Amino acid sequence: MMRLSHYNGNPYVGVYCAVNEDLAFVPRDASENLINDLKVALNVKIVKCNIAGTNLIGSLVSMNSFGVIVSNMTTDTEVEFLSEYLPVYRIQDKVNASGNNILVNDKGAVANPDLAKKTVRSIEETLKVNVVQSPIAEHTTVGSVCVATNKGVLCHPAALPEQMDLIRRSLKVAAAIGTLNYGAPMVGACMVANSKGAVIGYKSTPIELGRVEDALDLI
Repeated sequence: MMRLSHYNGNPYVGVYCAVNEDLAFVPRDASENLINDLKVALNVKIVKCNIAGTNLIGSLVSMNSFGVIVSNMTTDTEVEFLSEYLPVYRIQDKVNASGNNILVNDKGAVANPDLAKKTVRSIEETLKVNVVQSPIAEHTTVGSVCVATNKGVLCHPAALPEQMDLIRRSLKVAAAIGTLNYGAPMVGACMVANSKGAVIGYKSTPIELGRVEDALDLI
């Protein structure tokens, strides 16, 4: 199922929310409409929280069914709270906006090539997947230019064929290109999704929604 939505009027819901197959981490001031859209489309438990004292959860959190990677700006109290749901690794790296820098599902991950190797090993241990490092469409912030589920990946329209192949091999699902929010190429910032559905920025067009359906096998 797909639902068009927004965070307090902002169509870039992927900047503010992070989801896996069972959970959605959302800002404490998320509207009831957004919460309902997440519940209906994704069939997830809603967890209200802050990360680094902010509402930028989607940018600062990367997660799959096995664990959560958070920014090094995340407080001890916030880490303790999230640890009630999943194992948490607080990234210790100059590249620390985890949601922007890690593209992951339950089968594999692609990460910012600037991440230190020891950081990548810790990410692998927490998320229980193999991690490869590569830019996508000339962007190192791979989590913001793609969105991945256990059924497919939607990628920035300028992703190169060899990068698409890398994503398919690493995440072990099909991949396709598209835009959202009426032409925005940073699709990871525009939506959240799992294998059951997607919540997408309300400015997205019917053609864009069709590409999401096809890429993430939501038909």
